[in-house]
Amino acid sequence: METVNVHEAKTHLSRLLDRAAKGETITIAKAGKPIAKLVPIEETPIDTSRRFGFMRGQMKIPDDFDTMGQAEIEAMFYGEGVHEGGDGQ
Repeated sequence: METVNVHEAKTHLSRLLDRAAKGETITIAKAGKPIAKLVPIEETPIDTSRRFGFMRGQMKIPDDFDTMGQAEIEAMFYGEGVHEGGDGQ
């Protein structure tokens, strides 16, 4: 683990970031006193085993879910009263 001063860290930040990305830990010091650490991020694998379909069987979607509120939407657009048929007539 290397220690660098603030000025060096500012001057060579890209180089220090590259080193951290490769697994190195760098301590940044001000007036000889450590104030921060530049450390690599440990990648955690994303659990995709339950990503799609995780709610399967947990809820019931009505058969007409894609037309629910159709009459109200048509009334907003056409300025007419709400029609039960949802066809704007």
